[in-house]
Amino acid sequence: MAEMEEALVQGIPVFFLDYDGTLTPIVDDPEAARLPQETRTVLQALVSLSAVVIMSGRDRQDVQNLVDVDDIIYAGSHGFDVQGPGSLEEHRGDEYLPALKKAAHRMEEAVADLEGAFVERKRYAVAIHFRKAGPEAESIIRERAEGVAEEIPELRLTGGKMIFEFRPDLDWDKGKALLHILEVMGFGREKPRAMPFYLGDDLTDEDAFEAIRSHGVGIVVRGEDDERATLAGYALADSREVRVFLEGMSEILRGNP
Repeated sequence: MAEMEEALVQGIPVFFLDYDGTLTPIVDDPEAARLPQETRTVLQALVSLSAVVIMSGRDRQDVQNLVDVDDIIYAGSHGFDVQGPGSLEEHRGDEYLPALKKAAHRMEEAVADLEGAFVERKRYAVAIHFRKAGPEAESIIRERAEGVAEEIPELRLTGGKMIFEFRPDLDWDKGKALLHILEVMGFGREKPRAMPFYLGDDLTDEDAFEAIRSHGVGIVVRGEDDERATLAGYALADSREVRVFLEGMSEILRGNP
């Protein structure tokens, strides 16, 4: 933790945390990804000492309900939907809602014959999950999703851990959302310096790691057999280690390293 203590004195800490695979283990059913009470307690302690942002691919209201900690900034749909204490609020992509509705309908038809695959309709995204569908399902779903993407050019097709996802075709991602949130919070050029910490486990988190690579701390949460390349400078093994890390950071901020 010595390197983390050194980072803390270089700026005002702001903790950005992914949810699935970071604060909670990855599970087959997204509705079963419940936040352990001990992790909630750690977050409650941390937010009393520092700004905390939950940045998730889930709908903002969904992840806010799951975490259920006051005074946290919640950024859902990979940063398309942000709400926090005071007047912090950001919504992008409302004009794409009809296209997302169409993509959800097309993909529900496209995976109807694949047992274990299902479509999750979010406000600013459409996710196609295939974790329970078997290894052969990925290439089938990819081909069908690419066909839908050609039909609906307003959206872009992206991927993640055992999902494909349609999002508005905007130049916006977790990295750009992170920098925007810092700006709204009062950090930026000729302003107080922030020291952002970003913890995440998925490919979508690489945009955030890249955004803070020169002036923050990126920590990838590696699941079992995850050896992919990453822009993060540090790594933790799982959500339990994330909890221990956040506990340690809270103690340092209290002055009890």
